[in-house]
Amino acid sequence: MLAAQPLLRHRRLLLLQGPMGPFFNALSDWLRDNGVAVHKINFNGGDRLYHRRLPSTDYDGRQENFAAWLTLFLQDKQIDGVVCFGDCRRYHRIAAELCRDRKLAFYAFEEGYLRPDYVTLESGGVNAYSKLADDPAAILKHEPSDSPAPRPTQPSFRRMAYTAISYYAAGWLWRRRYPHYQHHKDFSPFRECALWLRSGWRKQCYRLSERAITRRVLSGPGQGYYLTALQVFNDSQILNHSHYRDVTDFIDDVISSFARHAPSDRHLVLKHHPMDRGHRNYRHLIEGLAQKAGIADRVHYLHDAHLPSLLKQSLGVVTVNSTVGLSALHHGKPLAVMGRALYDMEGLTFQHGLDRFWRECQPPQRELYGKLRSYLIRHTQLNGAFFGESHWLPRQTRRRSFTSAFAPLLLSLTTVFLIELDEAAEITALWEWLGRLWPT
Repeated sequence: MLAAQPLLRHRRLLLLQGPMGPFFNALSDWLRDNGVAVHKINFNGGDRLYHRRLPSTDYDGRQENFAAWLTLFLQDKQIDGVVCFGDCRRYHRIAAELCRDRKLAFYAFEEGYLRPDYVTLESGGVNAYSKLADDPAAILKHEPSDSPAPRPTQPSFRRMAYTAISYYAAGWLWRRRYPHYQHHKDFSPFRECALWLRSGWRKQCYRLSERAITRRVLSGPGQGYYLTALQVFNDSQILNHSHYRDVTDFIDDVISSFARHAPSDRHLVLKHHPMDRGHRNYRHLIEGLAQKAGIADRVHYLHDAHLPSLLKQSLGVVTVNSTVGLSALHHGKPLAVMGRALYDMEGLTFQHGLDRFWRECQPPQRELYGKLRSYLIRHTQLNGAFFGESHWLPRQTRRRSFTSAFAPLLLSLTTVFLIELDEAAEITALWEWLGRLWPT
């Protein structure tokens, strides 16, 4: 809860894009209950669908004109702080730079540094944009204290899937209202729906097909392995905070280095990111690289193996800059970071390059990690989930049932006919009716 207290020091906060779904509505309720005025900017139909009851303004201009528009908006509304989710999105980078120049507060939400049951909130930016990344001395000076265990947040995959589909559907249906909007990834609802369906199908298939290899990796005598945690193919942390342009380049680097420098009796396990399950499959790439390097029998590619179990039994972990790195430190595992990360510091991570890591890696200093974890919980972590319970909020948001989670998608499909017919009055009536039936 301490991480959110700075928000209450403001008089007027501006919300940019939040996580897909109603999380920013619950945040707004809490802020307004504590006397903070809130205004929302909608960039697309998905924003408008989920935040229709908030005081809001549509931005339908071009991205290159957003800075000038936002400057006038901040002045007109007398905004003294800006809040967003994901500080690498282009609209949010523009806002962050503008806030810095105008000496306004800028806050960013993100998935939890510590998993599960936490989300992240920081002033100034998150991950490699975090102030902590520029001031590791703050960790050394921090006196750790015991923190209560977080309450389970019960995130729902089904809720996440239907929220994503409805958000993308509304974005497509209301595309005429926001003709110049540029999303940070593909914005087709048809593709998004297909990918979520494929992800669900693959999850069940991998659970069965990988059972034997997972058991062999975890229980094989004398087969010590290094774990490589892959990230989502379009992860902003890779694109903005590393020299890699694609996950495939990272995979190539890891397998090549492992083949040349790792002990010949060691194995390499590459773990696919669960949120990338529907988008990418690197099996042919990994098998080809391993075959070419002559180590096909020592390289294993897994999708749905239990990550904590893989971490506990590994010899060490390699990542670009995933929060899996923090989990590796928690388990006392040697860690190599190939990008920029707030936890990449002397005493926690291996500082001498990947080629030497395989033979020279050392576990992190437990005392230093304890200070880092305590600092993060106190200053940046909130007990909650964007698609589950938010225990840090005094007013609890109710968990939606299947029907209510499906409601925005039904609204979007119904609205399409009215939009195409340009029936503005009917659209307004529909949205007012739904607002009474399905408050967000």
